[in-house]
Amino acid sequence: MLSKQTTGGSQVEQQYLADERYTIASTPKHRIPKQGVSGKAAYQVIRDDLELDGRPNLNLASFVTTAVDEESALLASENLTKNLADSDEYPALTDIHARCVNILADLWHANPADTAIGSATTGSSEAIHLGGLAMKRAWVERRQAAGKDSSKPNIIMGANAQVALEKFARYFDVEARLVPVSQQSNHALDVTKLPDLLDENTIGVFVILGSTYTGHYEPVEKVAAILDEFQERTGIDIPIHVDGASGGFIAPFCHPHVKWDFSIPRVHSINTSGHKYGLVSSGLGWIVWRSEACLPKHLIFELAYLGGVEQSYTLNFSRPGHQVVQQYYNFLRLGRTGYTSVHSDSLANARRLASVLDNSPDFTVVSDVHRTDISGQGDGYIPALPVVAFHLSDRYKAAHPKVQQSSISTLLRAKGYIIPNYPLPPNESNIEILRVVVRASMSRDLIDRLISDIFTVTQALAENETFASNIASSEHPLRIAHSRRVLESSLGPISRVTTPSHGGSNHSAGRHHSHNHGNFKGVC
Repeated sequence: MLSKQTTGGSQVEQQYLADERYTIASTPKHRIPKQGVSGKAAYQVIRDDLELDGRPNLNLASFVTTAVDEESALLASENLTKNLADSDEYPALTDIHARCVNILADLWHANPADTAIGSATTGSSEAIHLGGLAMKRAWVERRQAAGKDSSKPNIIMGANAQVALEKFARYFDVEARLVPVSQQSNHALDVTKLPDLLDENTIGVFVILGSTYTGHYEPVEKVAAILDEFQERTGIDIPIHVDGASGGFIAPFCHPHVKWDFSIPRVHSINTSGHKYGLVSSGLGWIVWRSEACLPKHLIFELAYLGGVEQSYTLNFSRPGHQVVQQYYNFLRLGRTGYTSVHSDSLANARRLASVLDNSPDFTVVSDVHRTDISGQGDGYIPALPVVAFHLSDRYKAAHPKVQQSSISTLLRAKGYIIPNYPLPPNESNIEILRVVVRASMSRDLIDRLISDIFTVTQALAENETFASNIASSEHPLRIAHSRRVLESSLGPISRVTTPSHGGSNHSAGRHHSHNHGNFKGVC
């Protein structure tokens, strides 16, 4: 503990903290130490450890929010210890949770007469599992009522499905039927191949509103039409669950003409991630069913041991309540116009990046976020997430056969960026892509700097084939440091990217907003 002889930041106190830090540094890291230290010393030691992490705003691989408003952070701090599961103790928090569910149901065009039902979850993974479980249980009950076998359920999804969807199938004993993807299907679920996979054991179809690979929206309305035709022909009713982890917060504001939500009767449930384009700190997801009838009562538990009777239909019980407070804050703070402005800025920045790369002879852009929508609807662009997936062009690879695309990712990492390089889904896994996720916290200046840095490292690789071979052959954990040394030997000293404060300029390509929602101030 701190010496009683010290006051404030005196020299004695500073020496005492330094001694404590030295002591704690020598203690074992994988078992609890025999004696504790002061809070200040423990804080400083842990903070020093975390300094080794990358800069969140330069993690261009992640969809997760990396900055929130100061007021949002303050509300989170003030409600940090509240348990969302304890509705009797925290009735105001419970009411705010219900308001958020109702706001999402309204945003996704649920019919008020149907009494939508939903809950906060631990990210979209739990929400997806709940949506799948509801479809499975409803299918089992229908099969058992008809005296039919219910031991072989299957669920259909595109081969581009995020791992959470496949986890549902594996963890809950459901056969996963993966629909192949191709360039013709926008690297997402191919609706022309869907009918061949449907049968009486299909519990539902997962449709993804925003592929994590390329940002493309899967055609929910077309899938529903195929299922309508299948029901007319066979009498078998198959529901849809929409994985709107990212698109659930993009489409309503930026692509309102796209029909994908509860306006389609066959859509029974939708999940989204509040911690992605809902602009909440990490850990919050949402699941909403279009009506209580879509959530089998078998999955609902009534609990009475926390002081009052409440219903539970989630996989987790206790969960933090402060993220729900942050979500409600965003709904109030931004409103429809604010969310539209913020996400329109992100889309404009993504289009700028994609357009510059696509106009270069060195790259081919796989995403369509920057391409014209020939239907003439909406804002004139193909509806998609603010995601840019791209790869080296055939021309570049022919001219520089020794250059491996992964080296671009490595060299950009040496400058502070995290941009993954990975293969497209099965059937297209011979194609590797680099992917940039554009978030609200990324300014136009940062996008322009990124563009410059991408071309800088790509040129360096082209001009020095030996350099490229050295990068590709060097091994982790020394690979980044080695890449930095080689890059400096080729181009001179390099500096890691520094990002301006989040409240800074965010001038987006082709857009200028007069209100202050575009500058969504926050703290990392």
